[in-house]
Amino acid sequence: MGRTSERECRTTGRRPPGKEHPAVWSAYGKLVRLFRERAGLTQQALAEAIGYSLEQVASVEQGRRPAKAAFTEATERVLGAGGALRVLQEDVDRAKLPEFFQDFALLEAEAVSRFSYDPMLVPGLLQTESYARALLEAHFPPLDDDAIEQHLTARLARQALLSRKNPCVVFSFILEEGSLHRMVGGTAVMQEQLGWLQECSRLRNVEIQVMPTQRAAHSGVNGQMVLLETLGHRQFVCIEAQGIMSIRSNRNEVSEFWLRYGMLRSQALHTEESARLIEHMAGEL
Repeated sequence: MGRTSERECRTTGRRPPGKEHPAVWSAYGKLVRLFRERAGLTQQALAEAIGYSLEQVASVEQGRRPAKAAFTEATERVLGAGGALRVLQEDVDRAKLPEFFQDFALLEAEAVSRFSYDPMLVPGLLQTESYARALLEAHFPPLDDDAIEQHLTARLARQALLSRKNPCVVFSFILEEGSLHRMVGGTAVMQEQLGWLQECSRLRNVEIQVMPTQRAAHSGVNGQMVLLETLGHRQFVCIEAQGIMSIRSNRNEVSEFWLRYGMLRSQALHTEESARLIEHMAGEL
């Protein structure tokens, strides 16, 4: 992992012309080819055995396309890879994320607590597939179909953190009420999204609070924030806006954000009130 103590980086979410694909995709593809050749199979034979097209197998082997978990599991089974491909899947998925987000995703994967305030949208960890897809399709400059699918797969894969057991992650989400009125994807998508928020709020390690619009001024008006604490008790604050991610670990800075977040929790509706509001909003769509 690169230096993350004081870092800012940016991307549009599109791969610049001429830029190489992520190195982990190439490494994964080389392993597939090694195990395939050891098994005495052609690309066509492997494709037929795992239920994928020849073009898909060739693209994965050449590092031009990332493997999905289903591809990995089928290939592991057919080639007897002994977990060598499976162990790379998390890194393959992470490389699908926009570059500016990858350092944050590494820290997030190490977290034992994750507290966030989101003023504009439902955060990625709580998004349904339809809601996430609608956001990606609205990206400008437009993303091509492959980029949309890669970002979508990676975003949904991150949601495994919600149910991770060892170690379990404690989550606190504060969502601005206005973000729940934003009709991302239309009525049906928002009905599904609000229903999913209700399901997530029932998880023992997840708290969801809504900041009511009527509270016009509060300590989060300056924007989104994510606070992370790792198993080694390292603390970070991460702020994202318009494709720019800033990650800070300076103790004084981070302490100030933790105090600010504590105030936000006291200003937002408590979890039971928030759940009732979300249920009410879903019923009115």
